Amino acid sequence: MIVVNVKENESIDKALKRFKKKFEKTGVLRELRSRTHFTKSSVKRRDEIIKAAYRQKMREADNN
Repeated sequence: MIVVNVKENESIDKALKRFKKKFEKTGVLRELRSRTHFTKSSVKRRDEIIKAAYRQKMREADNN
């Protein structure tokens, strides 16, 4: 359960923004969306490889 304590003289908007940030970090929505449809393990593996290659390419570009 996510708990956000509202500080004294803090607006509800700021507290709501903190809640949304905490909620997003938990990854609940991401997991829910991934469970809406079945993905074969071979497709998952292929996607992970593609993502890893992209991340590595970006790191190399950042270092140069």
